[in-house]
Amino acid sequence: MSSFGYLIKEGFKNLAHNRLMSLASIGVLISCLVLTGSAIMLTINVANIVDSVGDTNVTKVFLDDNMTKLEAVYKGKELKEVDNIVDVQFIDKDESIEAYREQLGDEVFANMTGDDNPLPYAYSIVMDDLSKYDDTIALIKNVPGVASVSSHRDVAAKLTSLSSFITTMSLWIILALGIISLFIISNTIRMTMFSHRFEISIMKSVGATNAFVRVPFIIEGIVIGLISAIISIGLIFVLSDAIISAARNILDFPYTRFTEVMWPIIGIFCAAGVVVGALGSAVSIRRFLTHEGNEVLGW
Repeated sequence: MSSFGYLIKEGFKNLAHNRLMSLASIGVLISCLVLTGSAIMLTINVANIVDSVGDTNVTKVFLDDNMTKLEAVYKGKELKEVDNIVDVQFIDKDESIEAYREQLGDEVFANMTGDDNPLPYAYSIVMDDLSKYDDTIALIKNVPGVASVSSHRDVAAKLTSLSSFITTMSLWIILALGIISLFIISNTIRMTMFSHRFEISIMKSVGATNAFVRVPFIIEGIVIGLISAIISIGLIFVLSDAIISAARNILDFPYTRFTEVMWPIIGIFCAAGVVVGALGSAVSIRRFLTHEGNEVLGW
């Protein structure tokens, strides 16, 4: 323990000595961790969207454009008679255009009132049994005067499918990058050990233990892993916040920001960085520790 401070300093010196290879190791690890974090955030937010859709259980039914308001109001009675529908709410197109005007400004919708209103009358409906969703939608579309049906469930299904594809691809890429990371870190440590082979030879000749020789190089690998984890966390924070802000302008769903789940992810990233860095160091140093004295130099 009295030599531990010296060994830590040696580990940081090794890192600076082989800075180009160290930067390469850090770059690969950052790529791996950013992909991992992106897959985690995507999975969390898709789950939130699906849960939100399940909780609201609201489907919008749009009527034909040429339908008068009186006809649209009476159409609600037919929709109520559809099996599995428990609630029907009329949506006036004048109220809809007013909502758009408040969101996007008067200039865009200034002349879109009364007969010039391009929006159709619509209904929001609630189903009793979501397991009958597809059958109920088919019955709604058979009602005369129904132009189209819109539901967040379709969006959620597409996002879930996209999430599965991205997660699968990310796992394969992460696996490949993980192997490459181990390889690059191993070579970084091996180069460091080669440049210090005379020192290692002397230390082994005078009775230095394997642990004494090993610790600086393992510390070097751990520092590479921790630096990669810290930079990756910062990148995911910036990227996820920007993507969620943009997505919220398109689809109004409850999104989970990185700050809400950052502590478990920070713990996972730091642990992953330490494990990969230490493992890469341990793999590369093992061969050198099996030799004694001048055998390290190849004499």
